Amino acid sequence: MNTVGTPLLWGSFAVVVVIMLAIDLLMQGRRGAQTMSMKQAAFWSLVWISLSLLFAAGLWWYLKETVGPQIAHTQSLAFLTGYVLEKALAVDNVFVWLMLFSYFSVPAALQRRVLIYGVLGAIVLRTIMIFAGSWLVSEFSWILYLFGAFLLFTGVKMAMAGGDEGAVGDKPVVRWLRGHLRMTDNLEGEKFFVRRNGLLYATPLLLVLVMVELSDVIFAVDSIPAIFAVTTDPFIVLTSNLFAILGLRAMYFLLANVAERFSMLKYGLAIVLIFIGIKMLIVDFYHIPVAVSLSIVGGILAITLLINALVNRRNDRLALRK
Repeated sequence: MNTVGTPLLWGSFAVVVVIMLAIDLLMQGRRGAQTMSMKQAAFWSLVWISLSLLFAAGLWWYLKETVGPQIAHTQSLAFLTGYVLEKALAVDNVFVWLMLFSYFSVPAALQRRVLIYGVLGAIVLRTIMIFAGSWLVSEFSWILYLFGAFLLFTGVKMAMAGGDEGAVGDKPVVRWLRGHLRMTDNLEGEKFFVRRNGLLYATPLLLVLVMVELSDVIFAVDSIPAIFAVTTDPFIVLTSNLFAILGLRAMYFLLANVAERFSMLKYGLAIVLIFIGIKMLIVDFYHIPVAVSLSIVGGILAITLLINALVNRRNDRLALRK
C-alpha cells in the first residue's frame, strides 16, 4: 500500500492519540458519575479541532521538507477534507446515541462510561476496517466503483427516509440479547454486569453499549468509503478518521440539548454522500481535485446550516404566535 506515512509520522500520531486519550478519558473519569457541561464540551471540542489543525500543519511542514510542496499540499488538503467529512457524518451518529439513551432512559450522569467505551471501541473497529479497506483497494481497484455506487444509494436513501426508523426495542440485536442473556429490569448505576444469588446478570446499560458500538460500525460503512474517495493513503484515511472520532464524546454533550435544532442536517449529509459517490464513479472520466472537493463539502454543510437556522427562526416565530 502506497502511503506518505513514515515510521516517524506513524509514531508521532500514536503518541498524540495516546496522550490525548489519557488526558481526556482519565481526567474526565475522575468526576465519577458527573456529566460534562455545555461549557466543558465546547472547550474540549475546541481542543480537538485545534489539535487536528495543528496536526495538519505539522503534516504539511514535514512532507514539504521531505517529499516536496506539491505532495505536502495535496495530502494536507486530503487530511482536512477527510476530517471535515468524517466530523459531519459523525453528527448523525451522535443523534443515534441520543435516541438510544432516551429509549433506555439512561440519565446523563450514567452516559459517561458508555461513551468512553464507545469511543475506544470505535477507534479499534475503525482502525481494523480502514486497513482492511486499504488492502482491498490496493488489490482490487475496481472496488472503488462499488464504494461509489453504495454511497450514491445511501445518500438517496438518507434524503428520502422518514424520521421514524422503528423502535430500538424491535431491533434484532436487542431482541436476541434480551432472549439469550439474564438481564436486570433496571439500571444498576454504571455497571454492565451484576451478580445476584451467585448468578451473573447483564444490565440494560450493556444493551446500550452494544447498540452504540453497532451504530458506529454501521456509520463507518458510510464514512470510510467516503474518505477513500478523497485519498486511498491509509495514513491519511486513518488519521483524519480517528481525529474526528476522538472528539465524539465532547460533540455528544455539546449537541445533547440542541439536537432538535438540526433537523435539516440529514439532507445536507445526504447531498454530501451523493456528491462523493458521483466523484468515485466518474474518477476515470474526470478527477475532481481535493481542494475542490473540500470546498464543495464545506459549502454544502455551510448552506445546510444556514437553511437550518432559517427554518428554526421560522419555527420559533410560529411557536410564539400560538
